[in-house]
Amino acid sequence: MVATRLNIKTNAEIQKNGLSALQEKLGVTGTIRFLEQYDHGGEGDYTAEKYMNEEPEPSDAEIRRMFGF
Repeated sequence: MVATRLNIKTNAEIQKNGLSALQEKLGVTGTIRFLEQYDHGGEGDYTAEKYMNEEPEPSDAEIRRMFGF
């Protein structure tokens, strides 16, 4: 029985090979347009929404009660 060797690539190698394949088939402009379809750039106002549902910090008295002091 002959053992076969697995061709394992790192994520960086896969990414590099994928980009090369895209550039070969689509060209630089086509590759950029293709990748832009998957880049949603985020939505909304993170800075404003970040604290919207945040619970207030407990007071010293509340912390003491939690730990039985």
